[in-house]
Amino acid sequence: MQKTKLNLIEDPVTPLLLKMTFPMIFGMLGIVAFNMVDTYYVSKLGLVPMAAMTLTFPVVMIIGSLAQGIGIGAAALISKSVGEKRHDKVVRYTTDSLILGLLLVFVFVVAGMLSIKPLFTALGADAETMPYIMDYMKIWYSGVMFLIIPMIGNSGIRALGDTKTPALIMKIAAVVNMIFDPLLIFGYGPFPEMGIKGAALATVISRAVTMIVSIYVLAYRQKIISLRRAKLKVIIQSFKDLLYIGLPNALTKITTPLAIGVITSLIATFGNEATAGFGIATRIEMFAMLVLNALASIYVPLLGQNLGAKKYGRVNEIIKKSEYFSLLYGLLTLVVFLFLGGLLGKIFTDNLQVINTVKFYLYIIPIGYGLKGLFLIYTSTLNVINKPLYSALIAIIRLFVLYVPIASFLSSFMGLIGVWISLNLSFLISVVISKVVMTKFLGKISSKALTLP
Repeated sequence: MQKTKLNLIEDPVTPLLLKMTFPMIFGMLGIVAFNMVDTYYVSKLGLVPMAAMTLTFPVVMIIGSLAQGIGIGAAALISKSVGEKRHDKVVRYTTDSLILGLLLVFVFVVAGMLSIKPLFTALGADAETMPYIMDYMKIWYSGVMFLIIPMIGNSGIRALGDTKTPALIMKIAAVVNMIFDPLLIFGYGPFPEMGIKGAALATVISRAVTMIVSIYVLAYRQKIISLRRAKLKVIIQSFKDLLYIGLPNALTKITTPLAIGVITSLIATFGNEATAGFGIATRIEMFAMLVLNALASIYVPLLGQNLGAKKYGRVNEIIKKSEYFSLLYGLLTLVVFLFLGGLLGKIFTDNLQVINTVKFYLYIIPIGYGLKGLFLIYTSTLNVINKPLYSALIAIIRLFVLYVPIASFLSSFMGLIGVWISLNLSFLISVVISKVVMTKFLGKISSKALTLP
């Protein structure tokens, strides 16, 4: 295994946070661009193909969430093994996470191909959209390996402390997709005009390129993939370790769009202008959240390696400085949106009601950005210290015990502003809960270490 340029258990914490976070911001920006380019070109095919691709999003998100869950489990276990200087465990968890990913691929391809029509009928597809969905998903399912394996592989690379390579891989995916989308959808030059099939094929090609790069990095540059035969008992235990952290996280990620769906239906009762304004505001917010999401992605390997090395003083420093980072960034974005919130909606529409919806969303929601960052830090810590069930439970409580019920109650007499306030309240309460739980378990780990001979 090659050493990364950054030493996660020795280098000063503040520069580490900055050096690891900023490459991931640009990588995630590439993924946002990837999705926007897909949406833009398919929208040029007409309303029905666009509606068909929109209907595929829930299935794509669920499969992606499961892969992300395995990736989170892999990142937590690999990073701790690096800190423990257990190269054998690093190799085992990296190899077995990819094998587990291949098993998931087999299940998804078989089940997905057999269930396209009944599943998407249940999701609301009609006679018009179904042919487009069939065209898109048959190609997408055939290339699902190229989605799952790089997602897991990139988590393994980040666990080593290397955030630049995964960011580069994500940017490569975006660029390849940008090139092939128009060529395959509209049939320029020697390429056939494939319509929505072309969008699916462009996605598969771009993901295939990223899979090749990520496997090359893991196998040849870092040398942490082993093709040697291992005992079945060892592999099964490795699978159990990965799934113990991965499945609760996957469940949490799957429930998030479900909660958003409930909130969207609540917002829709205030009219099409409210729904349109909510859609515009959340897309603007997507860019604002890149920094906090990038911090969350690098936080696990940074904390994991130091926990593995039993550097509990640095662990506390990492948590505190990540808290400061999140709160300062939340304050900065709040100030920016207080100045620009009223103007940003006008870029997308001249409808006054839509603009006002965007404006008040961007005035109120950013108050909770710092809290959201803290929530990501605390729940990620619970994953790293092998308490994923607590992390998942707190996340589900935030969504379905706090956010949705409070939004329903406050919106009845405060309107949309009540919905926006409820999101911040849900983060405030869940941050307190997660902080208490995290502190309790971290205290047990450090006190146990101190009592050992």
